[in-house]
Amino acid sequence: MNICIYCGSRSGTDPIFEDVARCVAGEILRRGWNLVYGGGGIGLMDIVARSVFEGGGHVTGIIPSFLATREVALWECSELIEVPSMHVRKQMMIERSDALVALPGGFGTMDELFEAITWRQLKLHDRPIGLVNAAGYFDPLLAMNSHMVERGFVEQRHADILMSDDDVARLFDALEANRGVMTTDLTGRT
Repeated sequence: MNICIYCGSRSGTDPIFEDVARCVAGEILRRGWNLVYGGGGIGLMDIVARSVFEGGGHVTGIIPSFLATREVALWECSELIEVPSMHVRKQMMIERSDALVALPGGFGTMDELFEAITWRQLKLHDRPIGLVNAAGYFDPLLAMNSHMVERGFVEQRHADILMSDDDVARLFDALEANRGVMTTDLTGRT
């Protein structure tokens, strides 16, 4: 299984975020899964990717050329793909993955996560999407998810697209159980 991890190009202020990144890498290795991620070699991105790679796992990094130096691409990936834009990066990360997971991160992580949720809502893909809710990082987002339902902007079935757990193994089990079969690629072709 190929799992896409969205996470910060920074490590955050709480050491638990780095611990969770290592835990995610360990669980990927334990399950024999492959990592797909944004290609950066800094922050939580570096911790997850380097840990998987050094543990003998396969790591596919996908990074826009203009970010290859800014995010200090992890050139030691099993496969590092340079793409022309952020849009192509996000599309390719989804296409090459069977499940999508966000760890703590900033605007870039949220952008990738929300685009994946929106595309899933629009039936452009059927990958399960999860959050590793380390130290309650995503609690405000989960509250907003419920708030959007309560205020009539999001249907409950679409809010339910987003799975969340603070236990990595349990979340990965749920993702695997909810993995679908792709019927349409992201360009709309069957």
